[in-house]
Amino acid sequence: MAESVKLVANNKKAYHEYFILEKFETGISLAGTEVKSIRMGKCSVKESYVEIRGGEVWILGMNISPYEKGNIFNKDPLRPRKLLMHKYEIDKLNGKIREKGLTIVPLRVYLKGSLVKVEIGLARGKKLYDKRADIAKKDMKREAERDFKVRNFG
Repeated sequence: MAESVKLVANNKKAYHEYFILEKFETGISLAGTEVKSIRMGKCSVKESYVEIRGGEVWILGMNISPYEKGNIFNKDPLRPRKLLMHKYEIDKLNGKIREKGLTIVPLRVYLKGSLVKVEIGLARGKKLYDKRADIAKKDMKREAERDFKVRNFG
């Protein structure tokens, strides 16, 4: 049985700023009102980052808007949240980020069945000329698609 995957938040900025070397699917430790808020799509990972502290993986700066009907049960929207991973995955990530220039960035938040999942990526920062090359490629692709569309429907 295929599980449904519903995208809640995407971090397009991460793909522009970094080369994504490896991706990991993680669970996230949340309060009940935070889950309800995520189901309504009120979540942002644009300014967030991932850190390993004391053998645990934490996501910081992830904004989950307070649930309207949550009153006293609502938590701080920007509080640090623990990501759930196996110990060997955490050790592997920890070893990799000790290398120069590697970091961990959240890529997207999605619902997989009834669970909230966060996809994180092991990333290396892009230089300015890499970003310019990517923008040039996108422009060329867009132009080619436009020409194709004009030729076929013109």
